[in-house]
Amino acid sequence: MPDYRTRILRNLDEVPACDWDALVRASSGGAQPAFLRHDFLAALERHRCVGPGTGWLAEHLCLFDGRTLAAAAPLYRKQHSWGEYVFDWAWADAYARHGLRYYPKLVCAVPFTPVTGARLLARDDASRQALASALLAHARSARVSSLHLLFPTPGDAQALGMQGAMARRGVQFHWRNAGYVSFDDFLARLSQPKRKKIRAERRKVREAGVRFERLAGGQIGEADWDFFVRCYEATYAAHGSTPYLNRAFFGAIGRTMPEHLLLVRALREDRPIAASLLVRDDRRLYGRYWGALEHLPCLHFETAYYQAIEAAIELGAEVLEGGAQGEHKIARGFLAEPTLSAHWLAQPAFADAVDRYLAREGQAIDGYLDELSERSPFRAGADQPPPSAFIRSTL
Repeated sequence: MPDYRTRILRNLDEVPACDWDALVRASSGGAQPAFLRHDFLAALERHRCVGPGTGWLAEHLCLFDGRTLAAAAPLYRKQHSWGEYVFDWAWADAYARHGLRYYPKLVCAVPFTPVTGARLLARDDASRQALASALLAHARSARVSSLHLLFPTPGDAQALGMQGAMARRGVQFHWRNAGYVSFDDFLARLSQPKRKKIRAERRKVREAGVRFERLAGGQIGEADWDFFVRCYEATYAAHGSTPYLNRAFFGAIGRTMPEHLLLVRALREDRPIAASLLVRDDRRLYGRYWGALEHLPCLHFETAYYQAIEAAIELGAEVLEGGAQGEHKIARGFLAEPTLSAHWLAQPAFADAVDRYLAREGQAIDGYLDELSERSPFRAGADQPPPSAFIRSTL
């Protein structure tokens, strides 16, 4: 094994983008997932979406083999559990009731992004295992309650599991492409009630005089970003909360990684009234952010789901991920998919209690997935989308 040198980065710009992105490609089968790119993560820091005052402090852990970056993990010291989508509020409450501090904790994740992908970025398996060991060593010495690996690949979760972390399963809903040639081809595979419902929802939006346009990458101008951010902020305001991201961040990724972006705009009488931003990789499309300045029946479903499905078919994307949760997506052609996270708790008694809880929760998740599989929106005899390659298992 090389004699790695460990370094903690408080700012991702301390490491060259080309070195970081090379590890991303090595850990992602040669692909360059948008949310792991240096441009994306550094933009969060440069434009203060994470950093002082946000509860997310960068503490990226890197291993160097001489001067070569051999492995790295996007790591944050957290003072709360917002923006993670793997919920541990009950654990924090239990700590507080016993007079213990749950925060700060360490989270290895892409902030505000419940998308499965590599978290232990490494040039090879040996470097990845060394990184997992270094993460646990850092957590033990950093005076934190716990370490959490959110939405990792099974291999990354297993690497941390070999260091003593506990596995946790969750559920999302993804749309999978069965080689559809058009939206109507997709509809034809659905059961009659689901097909009728979707057509009725789309008709309501169309009869309200709304049309749609999709702007790819460099077609998105400054005025388009201004409008989109107004919509995005309106969604948070409607729920009485503060948005995680800001105009400067969106403008930055629009300039540095336009090939990953697709903006959907809804127009009524040629006046934009709603928008959603899609992010794309080589094989996947992600529905990430949406908002509206006018509220019309079914506008959300059309802007955030049906336009995204049409785009996925046109682009040949294999999967459309619509974000966290949302059992209502089943009626719109999405299917349940398991997700993973891995957790290490410093306090032995709490670790034992959480381990027992996760075993019970895992059984419940398995039962829930079985139940959801019986509620398939597809008609009997229709070609089904290919199953997920994700392996449902514990560490």
